Amino acid sequence: MHKDELLELHEEMVTIMDYFDRQESVDSELFEPYKELDVTPADVHMSKSEHKHAVFVLGNALANAMSEDEFSDAGRVGKRMKELAEDAESKL
Repeated sequence: MHKDELLELHEEMVTIMDYFDRQESVDSELFEPYKELDVTPADVHMSKSEHKHAVFVLGNALANAMSEDEFSDAGRVGKRMKELAEDAESKL
């Protein structure tokens, strides 16, 4: 995936996060690990690896926001996103 495509994906995922963040039924603490990274789609000067890591961390949070438990489809996606985030972080 090219960096411009990754930035577009990142931006779309942030839009989805904003939607879930406004829902009372979703714990907003789920998104704290992503927010602590301080990497936004507007940060085009940051490396592709940093955006990739942010996308996986955000993907994990979004999947957890949608999951009923760790064995649901979204729960399994969240677990995989966490693994990918850890792998991406190790490459930073």
